[in-house]
Amino acid sequence: MRDPRRVAILISGRGSNMRALVEQADGYEVALIASNKPQAAGIEWACARSIPSWALDSKGVDKEAFDRKLSDALDSHGVGTIALAGFMRILSPWFVNEWHGHILNIHPSLLPKYRGLDTHARAIEAADSVGGCSVHVVTEELDAGEVLGQVEVPIEPNDTPETLEQRVLAAEHRLYPKVLKEFVAR
Repeated sequence: MRDPRRVAILISGRGSNMRALVEQADGYEVALIASNKPQAAGIEWACARSIPSWALDSKGVDKEAFDRKLSDALDSHGVGTIALAGFMRILSPWFVNEWHGHILNIHPSLLPKYRGLDTHARAIEAADSVGGCSVHVVTEELDAGEVLGQVEVPIEPNDTPETLEQRVLAAEHRLYPKVLKEFVAR
């Protein structure tokens, strides 16, 4: 039986949302940090804090084969919930099915608007008055699962995608730990 309070955080880069989840952990334990990029700055950060970590370069590796190895690592650490935090890989259908209902993602838009990439530029180009972020359950369809929480961030007249990104990221760091705590307590 997988314990939902034992969380793995999956990253591909610096891991700013990972750090927020670790530093604000309440009601859950970070059991593993995993990455598809062994040189990711977030892995170095986790190792420096003695947080168990796992990394395997996904470049050139069959998607499902990679995901099966990742799943084995999650199981070996007793993980019950997965939090994607800048994990820049689409998970295989096998993995999403294997972990169905146990994977969360933070996305930098007010879903269902602006699935995928370049969300801030798209919101500015559309002359939206607000952007924001959403935490959702991962399904096979990209950024389409049940939304568990959102925060709106005003779009200022002189915003660029970069300035909006910074304000949305600050909102993500507040929202994700809160939603994760609520999710694992269900």
